[in-house]
Amino acid sequence: MQNVNVEINGEIKSYPYGTTYNDMINYLKKDRVQKILAVKVNNELTSLSMKCTHDCSLKLVDVMDQDGYKMYQAALKFIFIVAVKEVNSQAKVIFEHSVPKGMLAKVENVLIEKIDVSKIKGKMASIIAEDIPFEKLNIYKNEAIKYFKAHGEDEKAKNIYNKSYDVVNMYRLKNELDYFYTELPYSTNAIDKFDIKYLDNNYFVLLCPSKRTNGFIPEYVHYQNIIDSFLKGKEWLQKVGCPYLSNINSLISSGQIKDFIDACELTFNENIHECAKTIMEKDEIKIVLIAGPSSSGKTTTCKRLSSYLKAQGFDPIQLSTDDYFVDKVKTPKNDKGEYDFECLRAIKLEEFNSDLNDLINGKEIYLPVYNFTEGKGIRSNKKVKLKNNSIILIEGLHCLNDDLTPNVDNRYKYKIYLSPFIPLNIDPHNYISTLDLRLLRRILRDFRTRGMSVDATIKTWQSVRDGEEKYIFPYIHQADVIINTALPYELNVLKVFVEPLLYSVTYESNYYAEARRLIEFLKRFYPVTSEYVSSSSILREFIGWKGDF
Repeated sequence: MQNVNVEINGEIKSYPYGTTYNDMINYLKKDRVQKILAVKVNNELTSLSMKCTHDCSLKLVDVMDQDGYKMYQAALKFIFIVAVKEVNSQAKVIFEHSVPKGMLAKVENVLIEKIDVSKIKGKMASIIAEDIPFEKLNIYKNEAIKYFKAHGEDEKAKNIYNKSYDVVNMYRLKNELDYFYTELPYSTNAIDKFDIKYLDNNYFVLLCPSKRTNGFIPEYVHYQNIIDSFLKGKEWLQKVGCPYLSNINSLISSGQIKDFIDACELTFNENIHECAKTIMEKDEIKIVLIAGPSSSGKTTTCKRLSSYLKAQGFDPIQLSTDDYFVDKVKTPKNDKGEYDFECLRAIKLEEFNSDLNDLINGKEIYLPVYNFTEGKGIRSNKKVKLKNNSIILIEGLHCLNDDLTPNVDNRYKYKIYLSPFIPLNIDPHNYISTLDLRLLRRILRDFRTRGMSVDATIKTWQSVRDGEEKYIFPYIHQADVIINTALPYELNVLKVFVEPLLYSVTYESNYYAEARRLIEFLKRFYPVTSEYVSSSSILREFIGWKGDF
């Protein structure tokens, strides 16, 4: 029998043909702080249960890796589903959406009591301790559809029906069959750290470790305003009959998607209008601060809000903190020696506050403009000056942080937090991650406006996320209002633009696995032409205008 040569941690080892990756890396498991969840075989994410049939290089994947984190989340979801059903066989678990550092789940058909919570947690711990394999199965499409229909999982049956291939990859844990949009670890024992928090009304938050928490369980911080924003969006989708992706795909295939797009845009506009109304009713408000993580749509929301205020006789002046970035070469660096574009000191604070003070004191200023391609800022020829009916609109990463505007009393400020909390689910166990939506938006925007490759965007994504954890999320509670900037149909449009970019990432890239994951994710969305998207849509901030791409 021939051998295969495998590079692991810079060392080449020889193994018999057909050796599983789990057997190959067994010797590495003992002294590791984090459990090995999978391997990347020539940069492609692969289950430990798979057999090696060719020479290759291996990279170990644990929860500190982005792909490993998603695997960990999926495995924890599966364990929770099985544990809940073992406590009460009539229970139905629905994973609603992500929350900061956790996943929000709802248990239906049963009434959860305090004693049940401890039972569920105990069952989960028991399943993990039993070291039960996540058994990967290749099941014919028709059989998978029959199984899910028989178990009342109609959305999963619909999704499988729309697949172009005949075999479905599924997993078995005890007596439960399910599928997720990632590989699962070798066994339940890999999920060695977790916690669940019971909220109320049968809602749970599942917590798991990540790179951002140094491999430990994060402390749960409750953001009721974020949860309310998600649930409001879900309620609206239920009302219009589109709670799941299959509903939107059906509208596309039947030629009825335009009306749904128009309804989504109208709802978003109404949210902006309500915000503008609140601002106009409060005479003390002089400065509106619009914050949000990367690719949340701050620029468009600021412009839209400005238009509403202008229509009511106000004279809004728009400032972006991005235009006050220091020259790229002067950007502060983090502890890894990398540019920290997310930190507050990446902004010319003195210059920004000088301009702000001048405006407040009735002086005229020239607006700055930052060239992201060249990494330099300049003063434009555009002059602005406050009038009696003026309101200053400021958008930027740090706008909830009072250190950005230390000289302005809080009673004159109105703070808005934006994020695309997409309330659409693929099925009851698989929601659409807000992070994935933002990443796809950013890939497209960076390519179109900053000339960046997909590799470059994904490479910086972790540092962007770290910056958000440090500089945005601690201040969410200070927001006067939260606006959801997600459009339920937008991934169907983004797919058309971003798929070709993702396919450009080759297997030699360290980010090949992530690009392939996003490609597989987008396969579930029917494409929609951008001609249905209005010129004022927030989506235009990312896809551009006709002829702009």
